[in-house]
Formats: sequence, C-alpha cells, structure tokens
Amino acid sequence: MTELTSAPERVAVAEAPRRRVSLPGGIDRVFRTVLRGAGFTVLALMATVGVFLLIRGLGAFSSAGFGFVTTQAWQPDSGNFGIAAVLVGTLLIASVALVVAFPLATGMALYISEYAPRRVRGFFTSLIDLMAAVPSVVYGLFGSTLLQWKGTDIPKWLSIQFGWIPFLDVPEADPDNPLSPNGVYMTSTFWAGLVVGFMIMPFICSVMRESFTQAPQGEREGAFALGSTRWGMIRSVVLPFGRSGMIGGTMLGLGRALGETIAVAMIISPVFVIQPHILGSGANSVSALIAQQWGSASPFGLGALMAAGLALFMLTLVVNFAASAVIARSRSGQGSDA
Repeated sequence: MTELTSAPERVAVAEAPRRRVSLPGGIDRVFRTVLRGAGFTVLALMATVGVFLLIRGLGAFSSAGFGFVTTQAWQPDSGNFGIAAVLVGTLLIASVALVVAFPLATGMALYISEYAPRRVRGFFTSLIDLMAAVPSVVYGLFGSTLLQWKGTDIPKWLSIQFGWIPFLDVPEADPDNPLSPNGVYMTSTFWAGLVVGFMIMPFICSVMRESFTQAPQGEREGAFALGSTRWGMIRSVVLPFGRSGMIGGTMLGLGRALGETIAVAMIISPVFVIQPHILGSGANSVSALIAQQWGSASPFGLGALMAAGLALFMLTLVVNFAASAVIARSRSGQGSDA
C-alpha cells in the first residue's frame, strides 16, 4: 500500500536544494580555468595600463598638484597646465553624441526587431554592422569636409530659435546681419558630437537589437491576446525586458565617444578655455589633445599628456562601473507588465 505524504512534507521536498551533478572528465575544469585565466588577463592588462600611465605622469601630477584638474590652460613647459577645459570639452562632445545616437539607435533597433519584414531585416542588420566597421577617419573626413561646410544653417537656425537656452547661444554671431560670416558656427562641439554620434550609433543599435529580440515570445503573444496594440506590446514587454541592453549599449557608446580621437581632432578648432556654447567655434577633448600635442611635446610635456591620458582612463572606468551598477539593478525582463 502506497504511503501518502502530507502537503508540508511535499513542499519541504520540493524546496530542498538540488545536488549539482558534474560531468565526467576534466573538460569543465579546463574550461573554467581558461575562462578564469582570461578574466585575470584582462584585469592584469587594465592594471598595467593604469600603472604605466601613473608612473609616466607622476612628475606632471607632482608639478601641477590639484591645479591639474582646475587649470584650463595647457602650457606644460611653463608650468601652467591642466585638463579642466579639455575634460569639460570631452564630456560635452560625448553628451552631444549620445543625444544624437540614442534615439537613432533605439528607433532603428525597434524597427529591425519588431517592424521590419523578414526579407529586409537581414539587410538592415548587415548595414548597421557595416557602419560600425567604417574607420573613424572616414567619419572625420565626412564631417570636416562636408557637414560643417554645407550644414552651417543647422547650428545657425538652432542658435536663432533656441538661443535663450544658455548652451545654445553663440555670442560671436550676429543673426540680424546677413553678411555675418558663418565661420562662428564651424569647428564646434556640435559638429564633433554629431559625427561621433553617427559613429557610436551602430554599436548601441546592435546591443539594443540583440536585447529586444530576446524578449519572450509568450509574453508578446500574451500582450496581443489581452488586446494590446503593437506599440503597447513593445512598451509593456520589449522595452522593460531590453532595459539592461539599452543601458549597456548606451554606456558602450559613451565609452567610445569619450575616447574618440581622429574624427574629433579633424573637426574641432582646439581652444584651452571652457567653451559652454556647443554651437560656437572652438572645442577640445582629452584624446584630441594627446593626438595633436604628442609629436611636438617635450619630455615633460609627454609626461603631462600621460597624466591627461590617465584622467581619461579613470573617467572611462567610472562610467563603466556606474553602468554595471545600473544594469545589475535592471535585469532584462524586470518590470515587464505582460
């Protein structure tokens, strides 16, 4: 006669932890060792880069002191140098790039994953991947020889219509004078950020697209069964599920924007003063500073450039660690309404 177990006993058995069954052989141990070695190698490389920059830039840090962060000028041979202007310029260019890239990447990723017909989905996916493979110097040529020469009406219109916003004002411009030169709208933070935004958009879009396509089909069909429209399904299922992918892709693009060198150096007119007017001529960034000053720098100037590189390295680490913390709080699928 079969014994009947009570409900509490069945619950206790169901909640008991399962015993992990390891596969025979040492394949798992070898694979685990390889992965652990790869992880430690990456950490060692990052630590080596940081220590190298710190050692080479220690003399500049000692000479400048705290003024290295607050000084705007860059004259290392005379002892008057700092990264205040180039650091602010780096953040402004990256911010403009994200403002441009994020909506484009989100819209393109949603179109490819949710709206595009199957026969053209592969074409758009390959096109986005091809845009990510284009060298940065090509984007720099596109921006420096075409956009900022033929598109000066864009920042001019923005400054006229939205000049009441402080950072969109161009004090050097005279909109009432039809003969006023358009050079005040060129080589600006706006153009550098626009080109960098085009560069990072494919990276952000690829991560978002992969995240959106992983949304559970059951939740999609459940949203439709409850009478939801396609946009309602996207808003309640796809976007909450892909939140971590959106954040991760955006932070990946931000890291690329902070360190972009050639395209920015080809577009901007370097100034060593904080330029809050993003539409006006003149901008700078840490990476562009290093590229422009490296060939003619003195030994002490090279140390100062190493110190600037360390500041950019630390800024990128802070951004990535902050992104990891945000992603950990918003795992894919959390908050789905379906």
